[in-house]
Amino acid sequence: MLTSTEPEARTQWKEEERMLNSVSLMGRLTGEPEFRTTPSQVPVTTFPIACDRDFSGRENEQKTDFIDCVAWRGTAEFVQRFFHKGSMIIIEGRLQMHSWTDRDGGRHEKAEILAENVYFGDSRKKED
Repeated sequence: MLTSTEPEARTQWKEEERMLNSVSLMGRLTGEPEFRTTPSQVPVTTFPIACDRDFSGRENEQKTDFIDCVAWRGTAEFVQRFFHKGSMIIIEGRLQMHSWTDRDGGRHEKAEILAENVYFGDSRKKED
């Protein structure tokens, strides 16, 4: 049996401490993607999506979550070019939190999805 002071136990403990932050979503954009570049010319796009929950409430009504997303570099350019309000999008990424203090000293926190990979959720629209 290993004790916590033995090197093997410390290594094993560190391996068990690995954590996972992985998110997969499919939803529709609720607004047009907002594209900009940072002062160092890195492309970034922010966009909101709506995702229906798999379950309904007591009155059998559909519940929807509205989620803010951000994409960087090539993914940002891809979202800006091919997705628009109402588009179905599939996102693989991770959850990240932002905290800030406003001018009045109030503390705020916001969760958003960092979109690392995005895919089309709809079939390509037929041209007229």
